[in-house]
Amino acid sequence: MSMKKLIGATAVCMLAAGLAFAGELKSGLPVGERVPAFNVRDITGPEKGTTLCYRCKYGSRPVVTIFTREMNDSVADLIAKIDGVVGKNKDAKMAAFVCVITEDADKVEKQLEAIAKSRDIKNVPLTIIEGTTGPDNYKLSKDAAVTVMMWNESTVKVNEAFDKSKLDSKTIEKLVAATKKILE
Repeated sequence: MSMKKLIGATAVCMLAAGLAFAGELKSGLPVGERVPAFNVRDITGPEKGTTLCYRCKYGSRPVVTIFTREMNDSVADLIAKIDGVVGKNKDAKMAAFVCVITEDADKVEKQLEAIAKSRDIKNVPLTIIEGTTGPDNYKLSKDAAVTVMMWNESTVKVNEAFDKSKLDSKTIEKLVAATKKILE
């Protein structure tokens, strides 16, 4: 292969790799950033019917937060799996909560109550934040159907974002495994 062809082939490979990275969905606070407070309306948790800051309530504990723009079977599967992990890690004071970003709180409230009952969710409060952007200063992308952030000592350790087609069973298992990063 001539040097010209080799350089051209290398440039094409580098461009393709760059495009793959450019397509990665970014949403939420970057790893290493401190987690600010924000309020949600608790629908199914111990503070059902009230507005509170679960981030504040959980303090420096290891926390998984799932921000989602819609409820579907994949999100419900993820919640159920995280609920199990939280239940198994009570000694580590692990906590979690789900924050549904919505403009139709009444409709979502009924969905959350149904999911909590059908999936037997006991350890993860399902909450609502009204609007389209999510909590101020959290930098949630409008293109992300789901953003999962995990933190400990109020510092982000894991941040993963997905469009609705990317949250499959394999991805859910990877997210469950990533909880180890906040339990160390």
